[in-house]
Amino acid sequence: MRRARFLGVLVLALAMVTAPTSAVATTATMATMATVAAAQAAPPSGPLDLTGELAGVAYEIRVPAQWNGTLVMYAHGYRDAADHPGEPDDRTADAFGGEASEQAMLAAGYAIAGSAYASNGWAVADGINDTRALADHFTAVVGRPHTTLLAGFSMGSVIAFESAEHFGGIYDGAMPSCAVGAGAPRAFDGTLAIASAYAAVFGWPAAWGTPSDVRDDLDFESEVLPVLLGQLNAAGGLAKFEFIRLVTVVPRGPEWPFSIWYFTTEGRAELERRAGGPVVQNIDHQYAVGAADRAYLAGLGVTGAQVDGYLAAMQASRVAAVPASRHYLEQYADYSGKIKHPVLTLDTTVDALVPAAHISAYDATVAAAGRSDLVANAWTSGVGHCAFTPQQLVTGVQALEQWVQTGQRPGPFPASQGFVDFTPPPWPQP
Repeated sequence: MRRARFLGVLVLALAMVTAPTSAVATTATMATMATVAAAQAAPPSGPLDLTGELAGVAYEIRVPAQWNGTLVMYAHGYRDAADHPGEPDDRTADAFGGEASEQAMLAAGYAIAGSAYASNGWAVADGINDTRALADHFTAVVGRPHTTLLAGFSMGSVIAFESAEHFGGIYDGAMPSCAVGAGAPRAFDGTLAIASAYAAVFGWPAAWGTPSDVRDDLDFESEVLPVLLGQLNAAGGLAKFEFIRLVTVVPRGPEWPFSIWYFTTEGRAELERRAGGPVVQNIDHQYAVGAADRAYLAGLGVTGAQVDGYLAAMQASRVAAVPASRHYLEQYADYSGKIKHPVLTLDTTVDALVPAAHISAYDATVAAAGRSDLVANAWTSGVGHCAFTPQQLVTGVQALEQWVQTGQRPGPFPASQGFVDFTPPPWPQP
């Protein structure tokens, strides 16, 4: 039982057992109960900076001197599983994405809390459970917030989206940011499209496994990166990588190609170990390159005949999903869209790792569930994955908080802070 409810029941029980029957005594008891209730409703004074471990998982809680009563839980993004020599195993706690963002949130009056996860890699299940546990711990050691919001970034957005569907009793609203809105299955299917295009252009090294089932212990830094660098720097290499980017509908951004290739190879290998087998499919995908992109590629030296040959090879390479391992990826996570409280997505317009089309996919999922009134989107002019300013993060949280507390849908967002009106492109595949 939560502490606030326990104290209330205890006061009521003591009053029933010990209170005299006189009117004066009854009034005194009611006054005592009112005082306890008021103390529970008022946020405690800070500042507080609490660190520790829950079931071996490090956490950090920070409460400002003048807490406004809202707690913002933070779900961090992907961390390397440290499954190769020399890779650091980062199990540190982070209350809200670094000191600059944390100070901005504290200055705005918010309590913030975040933890490491029980494992690294595609640790969505651990992230859901560890973030929930920390939210309960906050109530136990600090007090019950008036409002609890969940902000998740990158892989943490999957935690936020999934939690918004299943844990409305814990979180009053969610702000998935740099958000994997299409869900994990379609996101990782995108890595198969990249691998298939690469195989068509360069040939897939047998030492890496196959495009759909990468070797389980494949190491990006020592095995994949040197090959990619050599091909990029070879004559005509950049043009060939541009074909791969265009046919897979990846915007040009700082994450292309290396961050994306990490998840295409080593990151997917770690996921396959969790799932017990390959997780991707392309049986229902179609690949094409439009006229404008063909003209651009021709200017780089990639002929129309080459493009047609690459596309034919991609179309001929079809992979169906393996049901058991695919089920794991669907569980962690695909979305139903049946959200229970407001969800505000926050994204940059240019993100090569998680393109803006993810938000079109998520909005369509929520619309199909009949919950479009509970989702809104905010866009910034930032270039890159999770490239937000601290002020933009505060503004997003404030808009979500107001939506939760008043029912007022957010927007427009201030252009002076770098927010823009933007309509994302449609999701390119089924």
